[in-house]
Amino acid sequence: MKRLMFSPVLLFLISVSGLALGQCRDAVVLVHGNTGSPSDWDNTVVELLARGWSAEEVFVPDWGSKRCAACNDHNGSEEVPVLNAMIEALAVSCTGKIDVIGHSMGATLAAKQIADYQLQGQVDAFVGVAGAFRGLWTCGVYPWNVWNSTCGFWGLSVNSPFLNSLGNQTFGQRVFSIKSWSDQVVCATGVCTVGGMHSSRVPNEQGTLTFALGHFGLQSQTASVQVDLIE
Repeated sequence: MKRLMFSPVLLFLISVSGLALGQCRDAVVLVHGNTGSPSDWDNTVVELLARGWSAEEVFVPDWGSKRCAACNDHNGSEEVPVLNAMIEALAVSCTGKIDVIGHSMGATLAAKQIADYQLQGQVDAFVGVAGAFRGLWTCGVYPWNVWNSTCGFWGLSVNSPFLNSLGNQTFGQRVFSIKSWSDQVVCATGVCTVGGMHSSRVPNEQGTLTFALGHFGLQSQTASVQVDLIE
């Protein structure tokens, strides 16, 4: 898991600032996408620190293969770093709750940990950024899906048993999605919807926001919006 490193002086100033404001905040878990890295969240981390979170309250797990996108799915070793980050975040959170923001496959991976370990009551806000909760048409329709892990039973094929298991779940007390109609991954075939619903919309969400920023721009260029949603 990536550990954020700051000088002792900066950490002291951040700590004093937080104490002065008297704020108690949820710890935050940021889950990157398929073959991504913790640094993909740099803009969001900067925004969180600027608004009073301390480095110790921000968790950025590193999961999955970086070289084989088709090898990653939502079952097994990919899960461990994400679940561990949630457990660690809950242990340090002064509110006893966490906020979770996931990008792309990281959104569905985070959602699975919340559902499997019944953490819904301990998640204040869940934000899915460019996720594929209804699947990717490029993966096909299960069981006639593309033959790889990412598109299989535990993957992102439309109607996969895994995605169907998330369909009626709630992943936090407040749930939001950030999506684009020009998403190079979710809308790669030119169709963003599954069953009439944009695939990036999270089940049982309270709200959704749309930006013309593309799949990766939704993560890197909406940091202030992401933090607005969890505050």
